[in-house]
Amino acid sequence: MISANSRTRQLNGTCVSSVDMELFLHYSLIPSLFIILVLSFLQRREHRKQRDDTSHLLGNRFGIIIPLDFVGTFSNRWSYGIAFGATANKVMFLFSEGYQPLHIPQWAQAFVLLIGGMEVGLSHFPFFACLSSEFRLVSSILGFSYSLIWFAVTILYIIQCPHGQFLGKYETVMFYWPSLLCLAFLLGRFLHMFVKSLRVHLGWELQMEEKPFLEVHQAEHVKRLLRKAPLQETKKSWFQTRVYEWDPCFQFPSRMIGTTVLAFICLYLFIVIEFCMFMYVRDELDVFEGELENYIASMNQTGTLTPVILQVKELMNVSKGVWLVTILPASLTCVSYLFHILACYRKHMKRLWAGNKHFLPLKFHHPSSSKSVVAIARYSGWQIAYILWGYLIIHVVQSLCGLMIMYSLVLPVVHNQGLEMLQGLGIGTLTISIVLGLMTLQVWIATSFFLQPKMSTADKQKPLALNNRKAFHNFNYFLFFYNVLLGLGACLSRLLISCILGTWLIARIDRTIMQNGYEGADMGFSAWIGMLYVDHYHTNPVLVSFCNILITGHRERRLQQAIKYWCLNQSAETEKTVTGVSGSPHDHLQLCNTS
Repeated sequence: MISANSRTRQLNGTCVSSVDMELFLHYSLIPSLFIILVLSFLQRREHRKQRDDTSHLLGNRFGIIIPLDFVGTFSNRWSYGIAFGATANKVMFLFSEGYQPLHIPQWAQAFVLLIGGMEVGLSHFPFFACLSSEFRLVSSILGFSYSLIWFAVTILYIIQCPHGQFLGKYETVMFYWPSLLCLAFLLGRFLHMFVKSLRVHLGWELQMEEKPFLEVHQAEHVKRLLRKAPLQETKKSWFQTRVYEWDPCFQFPSRMIGTTVLAFICLYLFIVIEFCMFMYVRDELDVFEGELENYIASMNQTGTLTPVILQVKELMNVSKGVWLVTILPASLTCVSYLFHILACYRKHMKRLWAGNKHFLPLKFHHPSSSKSVVAIARYSGWQIAYILWGYLIIHVVQSLCGLMIMYSLVLPVVHNQGLEMLQGLGIGTLTISIVLGLMTLQVWIATSFFLQPKMSTADKQKPLALNNRKAFHNFNYFLFFYNVLLGLGACLSRLLISCILGTWLIARIDRTIMQNGYEGADMGFSAWIGMLYVDHYHTNPVLVSFCNILITGHRERRLQQAIKYWCLNQSAETEKTVTGVSGSPHDHLQLCNTS
């Protein structure tokens, strides 16, 4: 009998959908370019330089539109984040290097991936452009229509082939439900924009003010700095003390929110893809295990290879179980890293605002301006790639640790070798304890006999001044030969700890895994530092507040000059007016001076 899961896989092996998502990606460029042209036509250029007849015909139309401000956007952050989430499936498609429309040599693969990234960005450009456009009514209609097209095509693709060849039932749903959820949110967001802009157009609501140069949280941060007496601190909860404390004077920019949302969805998709590969490998191993069982049965379990085959079968079973169990801790580790990176971003930004650079390596105190600008473009993509590769590496390391635990602790008990296991464990623990005890004893002897006493009772430790020098030289001589052997174990432990910490922190782009002096070789950490400096120079609340004061003062001076010129014109016209006009020129000048 064929299981239901196997029947589902066989049915979907022949399922051919009428919707080709890769082909639809190519065709989606047509409405995308149309929307971009419409929004560009509506966008007026502020500085128009007429150089030829063509530019004269265009006038000040067809301005440059931007998807979003990657540096200073703090409003509409979650909408941008969800728009990034809608691109997750295509990002994973590029990450797996599945974009190969042409047969090209290997050396040109980087150019193909660059073209693929540009195409994915262009196909999803209308989502961001419609969210950030000033023409809310038109952009909401275009954005809703474009989102509806993507939503309908994705739904049609899922309905025609909902199952898959690896996970069986609803495999396609598991891959595409995050994108569907993001597209549904965008539909609701554009519908809300349309209703609100329509009410404004009909005069039922007032027009919203322009985006302020100084954000509210930035102003509150400056007020906190200028406040003489600090506010009384309220009692913090356990979550605020141990995990995270909300700061109303700080907001994450849209770039960080979008990167985090996209990283979460891509991590989920990566785990699903990895699980599909695990199911495929498990099925292949089951077939291989059946062949081994047939061989053992044919040899009546008397063959010379029978013990080896049994050990191989045991290794395969243990490996499958350990790999499956370690999926959860590896995924939770990467999820915690995403939240921790946000917390570190806030902590590092606040330190830079306060002028504190001591947490940075010395060579990063004055980074290159050009490299910092490139870093902010690299950060988001690199952060996602680091999380995905970091998950895979952490999963492999945790699986190896699980195999060690199984073979050293669990399997001996299963094979009725618990006493031998406990004996070996006890001997190993005793050996390590003796070595650590001898190292501790050396420190105690040095403290008790080879250091001069404290000069004051308030001192925490004895001064670094030798005492009993003859005994000290003999102590050094006889321990010299022992420490040579001890140094071998210390060197191996150093290598082991470095490997464990390096693989465990590989997904942390905010922390370098290089040694002191070699931090520049860590390109991910360099991108993190460059991104911090760009945000620090462009979103520092004190600097933005100062610029806001200058801009406000400049506007007030221009307004006063405009009023002055208007008053002078009015007074000149009044002098030329014939009789019948009430008032005198002096009255108009007095009115202007009063205003």
